[in-house]
Order: sequence, then C-alpha cells, then structure tokens
Amino acid sequence: MANPTAAMLVIGDEILSGRTRDANMHHLAGELTQVGIDLKEVRIVSDDRAAIIGAVKALSAGYDTVITSGGIGPTHDDITADCIAAAFDAHIDVRDDARALLQAHYDRQGVEFNTARQRMARIPDGAKLIENPVSIAPGFTIGNVHVMAGVPSVFQAMVASVLPTLTGGQPLLSQTLRIDRGEGEIAGPLSELAADFPDLSIGSYPFQRNGSYGANIVIRGSDGARVDAAMTRLSALFAQ
Repeated sequence: MANPTAAMLVIGDEILSGRTRDANMHHLAGELTQVGIDLKEVRIVSDDRAAIIGAVKALSAGYDTVITSGGIGPTHDDITADCIAAAFDAHIDVRDDARALLQAHYDRQGVEFNTARQRMARIPDGAKLIENPVSIAPGFTIGNVHVMAGVPSVFQAMVASVLPTLTGGQPLLSQTLRIDRGEGEIAGPLSELAADFPDLSIGSYPFQRNGSYGANIVIRGSDGARVDAAMTRLSALFAQ
C-alpha cells in the first residue's frame, strides 16, 4: 500500500524576496520521512489573499495532509488565518480558548494583551488548536490542513505536536554510493537499473571536485531488502 502523501505551503513575501532563508521545509521533510509520509510538493506563495486561498484549496484536494508555515503573527500582513478560513468557507474571529492561552501568557509576562496580539487568537470555526510550547500563540488544524508559524523553533514545536495525530506508512530508507565518473558515462546503466527496480527511487546528483566529475547515486525505498539488492547491483556495475 502506498504511503500517505503531504504537501507544504510556505507563505510570505520575505521568502520570495530572498530576505529570509526557509529552514522549515528541510525539517518537515525529514520528520515526515521518518513516519512514512511522502512529501510530494512544496509551494511558496506571497502574502496575497487570492494566491493563498487558491493554493490551500488545490493542495488540500490533492494530498492527504497539508502543512503551512508563516503568516499567523500579530501584524497587518499576517493574513494566513483569514485565508485558510475563506478556503474552507468558515467564519473566523477571536476564539475563547485561544484568547485564554494568550491572556494568561501575557499576564505572566506583565505585558499588555493588546489588539495586535489578540489577532493571534483568531481561529476559524471548527478548527482544533495546535499546541505551541515555545511562544504560546497556537496554530490550528482545519480539515486536512495544519496551519503553523514560520519561526523555525515554533514551527518545529508545532510539527512535533501534530505528527502523532497523522497516519503514517513505511519509513523511507536510503543508501548512497559515490561514483567518480561523469553522468554521461553512467546514465545508460543507471537507466537499466531503474527499470529493474521500478519500486525504488534512484537519483543521480552530480558534483565536480578538483576538476573531475562524479555523482552521488541515492537509492530510496521502503523495502530494505530491495534497497540492499539495488545497491549491491549498483556497486557491481561501477566497481572501482
């Protein structure tokens, strides 16, 4: 049986402008791989209402799970929660459970729970809160979409909260072999190997070092015995 599938939606002008380097995709991919959920697509959109709504609808319909990052803070350009609500035709407003979490947090800090901070308690009707042990402001889950903060430490904490609730499959196993030959030389035998192991993913990742060409060949699959067999064949093909 095929593994469940997932997509990630990264939201924010700062990512597309190059001002911020996204670290969340790398973390999410690793975590999903460990529980047997295949990350099939990552899409990046600007802080644009129509773009966010359209992407959420498309990804939600196309994959078992969607995880978003970014745009749920207190400022005017944090529009993700409203867009998710619109994508699911759900009403959104400050919700009592989220408000109580944030009120208690700011009371402990002796900081005013002002109107801007209250924006982080706006949750669509029917959504379930995602715990945020780092900065308290919750994410939320509605349908198959899990809405998380963009700050890496908070995103990682929210992923840890959500992962146990997801249905996983077979963890993806991988082995790598470095071959000190150019891709043009190894492409034919690799194609034959891939045809003999259609259940595995066989990727070639070229490099150039000290004027010579080579490639790292990565074999991935959920059946350890098949991965071993393919790697044994690969090693024999390019014995050095």
